[in-house]
Amino acid sequence: MKLYGIANCDTVKKARRFLAEAGVDYEFHDYKKKGVDEAALRAQVAEFGWEKILNTRGTTWRKQPDEVKDATTNEAAAIELMLREPSIIKRPIAESDDHRLLGFDPTAWEIALATGELK
Repeated sequence: MKLYGIANCDTVKKARRFLAEAGVDYEFHDYKKKGVDEAALRAQVAEFGWEKILNTRGTTWRKQPDEVKDATTNEAAAIELMLREPSIIKRPIAESDDHRLLGFDPTAWEIALATGELK
């Protein structure tokens, strides 16, 4: 399993704690240290839609100039912004085989573990 996020993000910390307590081995891809894997981001956007992955509630979005916000109206522009500003990606994103989870919801993650979607 692979977990994408930022190490100092509180939600990512909760997800990592959850996985550790569940005894799940995973590889952590820290956007701040490793950058954004463009192929993985494109696959995630294909599954969830750019509107769900682009975090417009966080401080990184709020700090963007109005011109950037106004120009982010389609998938290509959103991907370009997320590649440039990894902190603007909703996190965490968990991937296992062909299953992905966006954000951390303990109940959804428990179900995914129980059904073998996360492993």
